[in-house]
Amino acid sequence: MTTVASRFQGVIPPVCTPRTADGAIDVPSLENLTRHLLDGGVSGLFVNGSSGEVTHLTNTERDTVLTTIAGVNAGQVPLLVGAVEQTTNRVVEEARRMVSLGADGIVATSQYYAISNAEETGRHIRTVAASVDVPLFVYDVPVRTHFKMPTDLLVELGREGVIAGVKDSSGDDVSFRQLLIAAKDIPNFDIFTGHEVVVDGALLGGAQGVVPGLGNVDPKAYRRLYDLAVAGDWAGAAAEQDRIADVFNIVYTPKAGRVSGNAAGLGAFKTALMLMGVIKTNVMSAPMLALDEDETAAIKVILERTGLI
Repeated sequence: MTTVASRFQGVIPPVCTPRTADGAIDVPSLENLTRHLLDGGVSGLFVNGSSGEVTHLTNTERDTVLTTIAGVNAGQVPLLVGAVEQTTNRVVEEARRMVSLGADGIVATSQYYAISNAEETGRHIRTVAASVDVPLFVYDVPVRTHFKMPTDLLVELGREGVIAGVKDSSGDDVSFRQLLIAAKDIPNFDIFTGHEVVVDGALLGGAQGVVPGLGNVDPKAYRRLYDLAVAGDWAGAAAEQDRIADVFNIVYTPKAGRVSGNAAGLGAFKTALMLMGVIKTNVMSAPMLALDEDETAAIKVILERTGLI
């Protein structure tokens, strides 16, 4: 794997957002989850991302989530914070607010809902970067934005120093590898995979780290995997990845069609954390449904099999 002189490397989980039984932000559970992640050896924390249900959070809730996590973290690891809004001016406003509340770096997507092209997306990213005095990372997640960030644009922005790196959740392994190759000589340009089960391959290809939703559940495993990769023990890394792939089976336990795909994955993470005693409930942001008793029981079997409870 490629190592660079940057503070943004390693394992940076996108922190889940616990809710109380009545749907409010569960601050004590969020504090406990943050401690769970820090104790697990994470390299950083991604706040207000997709796994944090960011698009379902009000501005007040987003602020509460960031200030709560920042309070527990107390500068131990860098905080990457999502500024996820539809269009440029809204992202700029959000990014500035997140920086004022403690963000060490901003993560922004391309515009969504608004219909744009590569040229407009480049202007969008440059404008956001110019509006804040912390590093900006591009979040490539076309399943949500309906726009795949072009590799040549990302490399161009990296060479210009506009962006500090990319969090790739595109699901396009070919373009991801092409980005790793094209950006290999850009100093302090950090590329992260958002895929839970192909991290060993991403690190072997030169990625600087991983932003895994499943890292909420088992941060120690991802830390072990990363350390094995840094040490060049690829057989050990693959074995750890195989175990993680088994844990990832929790996302397939929800009944088909009962909950949305979004609620299935994030609901599995929350349910696992609830069973592990890290958070109190598996309540989702409205209108998403929580996993039921049968689905919870199926997740418990997997957690027991993989040694998490």
